Amino acid sequence: MRFTNKKHICAVYPGSFDPITNGHICIAQRAAEIFEEVIVAVLTNAQKNPTFSVEERQQMTEESLADIRNVQVCAFSGLLVNFMKSQGSKVIIRGLRAMSDFEYEFQMALMNRQLAPDVETFFIVTDAQYSYLSSSAVKNVFQFGGDISNMVPECVMKRMRGRMPEYPNQIISHTKPFE
Repeated sequence: MRFTNKKHICAVYPGSFDPITNGHICIAQRAAEIFEEVIVAVLTNAQKNPTFSVEERQQMTEESLADIRNVQVCAFSGLLVNFMKSQGSKVIIRGLRAMSDFEYEFQMALMNRQLAPDVETFFIVTDAQYSYLSSSAVKNVFQFGGDISNMVPECVMKRMRGRMPEYPNQIISHTKPFE
């Protein structure tokens, strides 16, 4: 059976994106292949202390996703389900890296469903090459002098160089070598 009356479906991919990584980009690209419109929603969360302002995160995300025609980026604060209502969306996109992500995301999906029964959460499992990748890991590796060029787009690298101190690997203490 073929469906001929395909609905226009707008999906929301929320996150703090502090900063956006290649793993986030992969999820956004794959969501854009499934849904007619994807809104990447950069969260303003007063409980977090982000490295980059919401405006900077939105700009980096816009630059990183500029090549995907059916993706738009905006910032929001407050409850996700309220934002979704304002956008006319009933689909949440969440990326999963590991089982530990699933436990947290499952609870959030149930909470969102409780608050808005017409909202569905779609989980997209990341590509294996990004399964270890998180924004906090990227920032930690960068701060200690590690190479993150294959983890984030160039626009993020530029911002990180300007914002975060980079500490090369250092020997903190010397011990007598084994003889």
